[in-house]
Amino acid sequence: MEQTDDGKLIRWEHFFYKLPSKFVFDSHYDTIDTKISQYRDVRNVFKRSLDTISMDAIKTVMDLINQGSLYKGDEYKRNIEKFYSIKKEYDKLDKDQKELFAWEKSVITDPATAKIRNTAIGTLLIDISENEDLEVAVKKYESVTAPSNYKRSKPIFTKKMIEEAQATITELGYMDSLERRYANADDITVNNILFSNKDTSKRIQGAASLFDELEKEVKSSPKKFDRVEEISVEKFIEDVLPTVTEVEAYVENKHTPNFVSLIAPVNKDSKTMFKWDNNFSWAYSGNVTDSIMKQNVKNAGGKVDGDLRFSIQWNEDGKDNCDLDARCKEANGYEIYYGSARAPRFSPTRGQLDVDIINPLGNVAVENITWADRKTMSDGTYKFFVHQYSGSVKNGFRAEIEFDGNIYSFDYPHSMKSDEKVVVAEVILQNGEFKIREKIPSNISGREIWGVKTNDFTPVTVMCYSPNYWDEQNGIGNKHYFFMLKDCVNPELPNAYYNEFLNNELYPKHRKVMEALGAKAHVQETEDQLSGLGFSSTLRNELVVKVKGATERILKIKF
Repeated sequence: MEQTDDGKLIRWEHFFYKLPSKFVFDSHYDTIDTKISQYRDVRNVFKRSLDTISMDAIKTVMDLINQGSLYKGDEYKRNIEKFYSIKKEYDKLDKDQKELFAWEKSVITDPATAKIRNTAIGTLLIDISENEDLEVAVKKYESVTAPSNYKRSKPIFTKKMIEEAQATITELGYMDSLERRYANADDITVNNILFSNKDTSKRIQGAASLFDELEKEVKSSPKKFDRVEEISVEKFIEDVLPTVTEVEAYVENKHTPNFVSLIAPVNKDSKTMFKWDNNFSWAYSGNVTDSIMKQNVKNAGGKVDGDLRFSIQWNEDGKDNCDLDARCKEANGYEIYYGSARAPRFSPTRGQLDVDIINPLGNVAVENITWADRKTMSDGTYKFFVHQYSGSVKNGFRAEIEFDGNIYSFDYPHSMKSDEKVVVAEVILQNGEFKIREKIPSNISGREIWGVKTNDFTPVTVMCYSPNYWDEQNGIGNKHYFFMLKDCVNPELPNAYYNEFLNNELYPKHRKVMEALGAKAHVQETEDQLSGLGFSSTLRNELVVKVKGATERILKIKF
């Protein structure tokens, strides 16, 4: 305060600010311009994150973390929660306020949160904000953060997705359609039956009387034929089935993946969820719609469309979590396998091991070796075998060799010791032609699958097409031929339905939620069910059957 000559007082106000130590620099090591640039960069990244990452994306990622569906998601949880809190404040401000807010918060927020955009989780947030498909976005995130053999334990869906799917299901009247059970003989109508035996026909509306009339025409002492005749499945349906009263299927170990169950709605009057006009579906062994080793190999990233393929599969019961190796010793002496520096995954003949499973982790495991073009292969013998690399297998393995459109299936249901090798077969290439020399004996001891003994004939109770070809429909998707077997009971817990069956009202809009619902809503258990063998029209296969009518014949049906 100061007094002037005329006696007036002048008050001087002095302002000060105690500068935080973090903004005080030693000019010996840093320059002001450098530090200002560093803070400006952090602020710019921070503001860009606030502008481009949506609240919906943050909530989606938080949902995934909370349900345990995101690899190492918990490590980012704290930073995402802090960013979410700041983002809520930011979105309430006008443009000018946002500029100052970004400066203020960027210097007091920890770097991991301020620079969240530059992290793996930040990339995921940006992808979701830009409407990237959630499954694709998460896979991109996992490709950076997760090991190559990582397998997500839970499907990708969020609370919001569940709420939206539930609203759609309710609005469209599908709530009563979600509960499923095994179909039985009372469910299926005579117009969808290709064949039914005497006992089953009594439960099928309109079938019993027709069956009785047919039975009167059958001779009591049928003539037996020892010769096995080959016949196409369509010829069998057209020419043979109308003349027989009994059909028995010779179930082999190689038919393990062909076991199938017909699935019906608990509420018979519920609205159909499927692409076809009825509410029936099906599930193959292993909870798939087209159970086959070839499909499992494809799912694992293997190639199945070359000139020659050798695939193996094991751990189907989840108890053989060990390392089996598919191997081939080529005609030139080169050996294809994985795990040796002397033998890389690509051979001079362009043979390739493209799927290698070290630890199945409770899942069905496959390995696969293929040659895309026989023109790159040397003439001679290719020896295929399976090596027990580590651990011990109790239940053996299955194998397939495919060439020229034919699939040769092998079943080795025996235990294997560590370092044991089992030769499956030899394939001989000569002048561009393949021939096979099988090494695993064909008289493998039988086993029981779904209550059915293999390597024996079992009565067929019902034969029909898959539901997508019922009621004289033109057919949607692949046609399947079902041979339902006596006393065949599915011990698994198949999904209630599969996404590929669903109609356009439910799929693909609610793809992930419907997939999770299908897996959660398992089919109700019962021993009264239509289960047996199924064969896809798109896959080469065969089934030996014994048919009885005026005569008894042994036929090999070709699919």
